[in-house]
Order: sequence, then structure tokens, then C-alpha cells
Amino acid sequence: MAAFLLALLAVGVQAVTPDGRPRQPAEAHWVASWAVAPVEFAEMAASPGGAGFSSPAGNDLRGQTLRQKVELSLDGERIRIRFSNRFGKTPLRIAAASVARGTGGEAFSPTSLHVLRFGGRSSLTIAPGADAWSDGVDLPVQAGQTVVVSAFFDRTTPFATASMLESGSTWVTAGNAVMTPKLRNPSTLVLNQIVTGLDVLTTRSIRTVVAFGDSITAGSTEATSGAYPDMLATRLRDTQPGGQDVAVLNLGIGGNRLLADGIGPSGLSRFELDALKQSGVTHAIILLGTNDIGRAMFAKVPGAELKPRDMPTAERITEGLKQLVKQARAKGVKVLIGTVPPFRNTPYWSEANEVMREAVNRWIRSRQDIDGVIDFDAALRDPADPQALNPLYDSGDHLHPNKAGHAAMATAIDLHELQE
Repeated sequence: MAAFLLALLAVGVQAVTPDGRPRQPAEAHWVASWAVAPVEFAEMAASPGGAGFSSPAGNDLRGQTLRQKVELSLDGERIRIRFSNRFGKTPLRIAAASVARGTGGEAFSPTSLHVLRFGGRSSLTIAPGADAWSDGVDLPVQAGQTVVVSAFFDRTTPFATASMLESGSTWVTAGNAVMTPKLRNPSTLVLNQIVTGLDVLTTRSIRTVVAFGDSITAGSTEATSGAYPDMLATRLRDTQPGGQDVAVLNLGIGGNRLLADGIGPSGLSRFELDALKQSGVTHAIILLGTNDIGRAMFAKVPGAELKPRDMPTAERITEGLKQLVKQARAKGVKVLIGTVPPFRNTPYWSEANEVMREAVNRWIRSRQDIDGVIDFDAALRDPADPQALNPLYDSGDHLHPNKAGHAAMATAIDLHELQE
């Protein structure tokens, strides 16, 4: 009994080094190295321009292999993959799956190939609304390296759970090709399907930062240089000895709102699953409110009328942010909130909406009960017109930052607040 109690204490108490940094935990644990925020495919397909999300072979994976490449943010010797049927209406059966180190495009290194198993079995059925992890496999990986995940579907598998990633990272091909290093005549998908996470097993003390927000967090799918979370990850790695004790996960969804469902579930309803349930999460950066404020401009558009109780207000937005902070506190996750950037000269802007944005930002800047405030508004605004984006940071639509704007956002974050 005494030995058992000592073992518990060894796991539960984390010592610190003389400089105050936590020592490496003795026990191996899973930490998220890559993750995406899933959305409902039918919802995306019904949006303006959604026709481009369909596959040339039809929106059913039956008889096809799905291949997805992901770029990792942490080193590790053992990994596992998360598959999701969150928005599926029927059970999702994966008949076979594999993982390997990528060698460019959809190709992988045959010598690194591992068959994925699920509770020791080669196939898996995931209930509607659920996620499932593969068993761990011994595959040494490094931060910045590409891993290729393949899955074959032998039954009707309509597109259901999707995510928005960089262009050219997901492919489908006919037949079972999970063991094939180079696909023959694959079709490229605009949206990823089903694969939503990759964890690494580690004994190191890792800080895992979730960037949670809308398109200003997610970045453009056409961007080649990455959004602010990517640039933040680079800053953090460059300041650390060894450079690999931090992961930054981009859980942004373009068009997402804090208070109401729309493009993706509302921030309030998805925060638990998309942010707080990531393996090993320690910090969350929240940047939401732009699409809530902008929604007021469309309140009287036919078919989009808002009931008075659904009309966004500064008070409702700040109350929603309070709820996210409360959820994070309950999980022991530290929270940083970003101010809402300016958007004059966009369809979202009106004098009333500007008053709302400034009220939300005053509330954020005044918070003493959170772990940090990131003044994205101050970092991005035009000194000559504080209600508008700085022209140097404007992607052209006066709403979304360009590459320089994302760099300014990453620079605005006090790294010390992510090291505590």
C-alpha cells in the first residue's frame, strides 16, 4: 500500500527546476500535435460557393480510399489518429486504415508504413455524433514533418464531418489503397473528411495552446504562409531551448460566431469539444465576436430576420465570453482573450456596430479575472482611422488580415503569458 501511495504522489506532484520551470513528468501522456475543428459538410455545401466542395466522384466514400496529410507541431516516438463522425447521421465504418511519414503530395515512405488498429482490430465503426482514436503506433516523428493518414471505406459513407484545411491536402482514389505509397489518378478534395486529430505520446512537459476563433484565426485556405497561430508557433519554438516543448493548434472556423450556429456550431457550443478536450491542452486564445457583431447588419434581410432575443448586443457577447472563461477555468486551462479587430468599409460596419465592437473591446481590456488580454485591435488598426484595418495589414476586403497582418497578430501576443 505504501508503494502504491508513493506512485500516486509521483504522478500527481510535478517538481520544478531551480529556475522555476516544470520538470519533465515521469509518466508518458498523449498531447495533441495537430487538430482541426470539424463542421457539417451539408451546411458547407449549402453555403455560397459550396458547390465546389463536392467530389468529382460523388459525395460518398464507399469503395474509395481517403488520404489526408497533416503537418505536426511536436516530436514524438508514438502517435495515434482521431477519426470523427460528429455530424454523421449513420454509423461510420472504416474498413482499413494506415499511417506513414509523407514524402511530398499524397505519397508516403513505404518503410515507415504502419497499419492502424482500433482496440486491436483492423476495422472500426463509429456511432453518429462520436469520435474515436486509433491504437498507438510506434512511428518516430518530428515537428514540421508531414504524416499521411489513409482510410478505406467499404460501405456507404456520405460526406458528413468535414474541415477546412489548406488546399491540396486531401485526396480520394478508387479501391483500397491504404498500403499504396503513391496513389494512381487521385482526385483532390477541397474539404478534409473524417480525420480530425493526431496525438503524440511524450514524457516531456508540453504547453499546448489552442487558438479558437473564426476566419481571422483560421486564415485563408489559399494562404501559403500560414495564419497567426502558425506564426505564433514559430515564435514560441524559436525562444525555447531545443525548440519543441510547445504546440499551437488552429481551431478556427471561417464564418464562425460566438453566440449562434452558422458556419460550424457556435463558439459556445463547440468550445468544450474543439478546445478543452484536445489532449494536454494548457492554454486557449479566444478571438470571436466579429461575425456576431456583423450579423446585426443582416437582421432585416428576408429570410434572415432576427428575433429581438437573438439580436447580438455587447452584453450578450461579453456574457458569452464569460461562459467560455468559466468552462476553461473548470478544466484548469488558462485563457487569453483577443480584442475584436476593426472592420470599417465592410458590409459588417455601421455606426451602431462600431459602438458595439468598442464596448466589447472595453470589457475585454478591463478584465482582471483572465490570464491575459491580446490587443489585436490595437495591433491591426489604421493609426489614421482606428475603426479600419491598417492598409499595410489589409488582405483587400478590409476585414481579413494579410500575411503581414497575421505576423502583427502573432507579435502582439506576450509569450510570457503562454509560458506560465
